[in-house]
Amino acid sequence: MKLHSMSALAPALAATLIVGGCQSVRTTSAGAVGVDRKQQMLVSTAAIDQAAAQAYDAELKAAREKGVLDTDRAQLERVTNVARRIVAATGTFRPDAPGWQWQFNVQKTQELNAYCMPGGRIMVYSGLLEQLDLSDAELATVLGHEIAHALREHTRERVSRAYAQQLVLSGAAAVTGAGEGTANLANMVADVTFQLPFSRDQESEADDIGLELMARAGYDPHAALTLWNKMAKAEQSGTPKFLSTHPAPRDRIKDIEKNLPRVLPLYAKRAG
Repeated sequence: MKLHSMSALAPALAATLIVGGCQSVRTTSAGAVGVDRKQQMLVSTAAIDQAAAQAYDAELKAAREKGVLDTDRAQLERVTNVARRIVAATGTFRPDAPGWQWQFNVQKTQELNAYCMPGGRIMVYSGLLEQLDLSDAELATVLGHEIAHALREHTRERVSRAYAQQLVLSGAAAVTGAGEGTANLANMVADVTFQLPFSRDQESEADDIGLELMARAGYDPHAALTLWNKMAKAEQSGTPKFLSTHPAPRDRIKDIEKNLPRVLPLYAKRAG
């Protein structure tokens, strides 16, 4: 997160974004994988959602102006179809999630990357599909992982932590207009999405929930292992953008293997 974004946030958002003190919440149900960590939130879901909409729209606008947004209809349809199956399974963790205003887009670029901003705003980079030659189940691994971050509101959690740290450093000073606050918060959402790694706990939760989502959607969860093995090979020829904000593939494969027995029955039931 860029320092100027953090320092600007404290005075601008003190009145408009605080939830009414730090709240300890459970953003999702535990599911079969048992994710039940409580999270400390200082910023409201509504504020993060508004900021994410602004940040995502900016990304769409930039990609559209460069002529790289949704240029391959077949790729977009494929991403949309796989993502919709994952979205249909999100109610297991959040009853409200299937009704979010989900958006699916593909950006033409050689980068190996994908993300899901708060509220269900998804972008897949074409390099991920093409250079790794992803199967639908491997694509479901990526989408399940990124969607899990949105379900758990990990961006909101990261911003809350940064905001709390900044309040300690600077104190709750004078409050400016809400419009400026939203712009600064959008910058923070973008920083979390593109620059900063999630914590190990958050990455583990996204792996676990993503694995269950893909299984419930009818995708073989063994594909999570082949996906991260492909990522490991890609890492040998230079760190892909996706891995700059994610732990190394080898560090998570063992955790995935431990959770496979929990989700394989769900896949078998769905596939059968």
